Amino acid sequence: MATPFRLRAAVLTTTAVLLAAPLSACGKDTQNADLTAQQLDWKDCSAPSEAEGGGSAPPPLSNGTRWECATMQAPLDWSRPKGDTIGIALIRARASGPPSKRIGSLVFNFGGPGGSGVTTLPAFGGDYATLRTRYDLVSFDPRGVGRSDPVECKNDAQLDAYFQQDATPDDATERAQLIERTKQFNAACEKNSQRILPHVRTTDAARDMDLMRQVLGDDKLYYFGISYGTELGGVYAHLFPKNVGRAVFDAVVDPTQNPEQSALGQARGFQLALDNFAEDCTSKTTECPIGDTPQDVEARIAQLLHDLDKKPIPGIVPRQLTETAATNGIAQSLYSKDFWEYLTEGLEQAYDGDGRILMLLSDSMNGRSENGEYSNIVAANTAINCADQKPRYTADFVERRLPEFRAASPLFGDYLAWGMVSCTDWPVPGAADHPDVSAHGSAPILVVGNTGDPATPYEGARKMVEALGEGVAVELTYKGQGHGAYDSKNKCVQGAVNAYLLDGTEPKAGKVCS
Repeated sequence: MATPFRLRAAVLTTTAVLLAAPLSACGKDTQNADLTAQQLDWKDCSAPSEAEGGGSAPPPLSNGTRWECATMQAPLDWSRPKGDTIGIALIRARASGPPSKRIGSLVFNFGGPGGSGVTTLPAFGGDYATLRTRYDLVSFDPRGVGRSDPVECKNDAQLDAYFQQDATPDDATERAQLIERTKQFNAACEKNSQRILPHVRTTDAARDMDLMRQVLGDDKLYYFGISYGTELGGVYAHLFPKNVGRAVFDAVVDPTQNPEQSALGQARGFQLALDNFAEDCTSKTTECPIGDTPQDVEARIAQLLHDLDKKPIPGIVPRQLTETAATNGIAQSLYSKDFWEYLTEGLEQAYDGDGRILMLLSDSMNGRSENGEYSNIVAANTAINCADQKPRYTADFVERRLPEFRAASPLFGDYLAWGMVSCTDWPVPGAADHPDVSAHGSAPILVVGNTGDPATPYEGARKMVEALGEGVAVELTYKGQGHGAYDSKNKCVQGAVNAYLLDGTEPKAGKVCS
């Protein structure tokens, strides 16, 4: 749900490492070939590509199980299923329990859009040990992401310069500069990735998943979608309702919103998370080092951003911490309560003129490694969003909407409002105002909403339940903080999700975990 200057509705992948075996060549002609009959060549995973975020090959799980990678061929253009193909990078860890108890493959999408599942699943693999007793754990790089024919726009040096620029213009000159930079970024994407851009819609990825289901040998798709992964899962359920097995949607996207409504909802969500962070810091028995009251904490942050807009401070040499980078870093830290301590420390440093921690957090949001290399998460995120979303917003439209965005969030309002122009000059037309997730005839889908979620506000879970259709969704509420519920380690949430995926036991209607 984001663009280069918008917050991403994605699970944190800061610690992700990983993999995927080299892809076979793209563009292969598969006339008369039945792609459902292809045999995957599973091998030990190699180190991740730069587009996946770099790093080392994933280490074995605690019981010694090794991660395996393969490449699935899928049609480049699903309207021409026997035409050229692209490779979709997959990763799996085999089920740990007896073969007689194995249900099938549990396919994960961790969000973004644009996040590499091949790098993310190993980073969180230990969290799903219980589910692995009956499932192979499987994830993938969706088309346009990581090793799956990645969208490429600007190089690393150009991206460093791009992210140093002002994303919240204060006057006509700055506004014109923002619009021109956006045009240049989008033109670079078209120049470097023209072949793949028309084929990265969520409907394309959903069709890839149904092919994946068949290639993996499953009669039904067993699925765990997080953040944008809930939108992808909803689109899959709409296209293939009879093929849904057991599915869980966690950190739920509101499928009824257009991009403007989504951005405004995120403004409210991140403001709520900031309010909760400030309240938490000042309510502890130890002194809060960044303010005496919640209002004081937020006023000091606002003043910091105002000062950075006029005069950036040193970040990570040679880059400076700008207002935009600081806002990005603050947002990144609000995705998880576990990161609040880093936000506190980063703000302390910034008040003393040292922007390194906030810059590191901003780099994480943008997919930048310590060695200066970028994954392609921002490029893929932009490409998928712009291919999905039909509205194209002008600078004048944003100017008119700024008062409402500022009312929703004094801190994040401008930042998210101006992000709406990111698709304005995109070379591929958007598909729709919002996705269709109606799924009459689908098996039950467990929908998990978190009341403190900043990126996918809680209200989206109820909207997803309604949009899926009567009798499809089972709703579970978690009264917590951060983006998502299952990885909060809350025993009530994990127990309910595990019982459904492993045994088919649905939680009671309206169940609440806290």
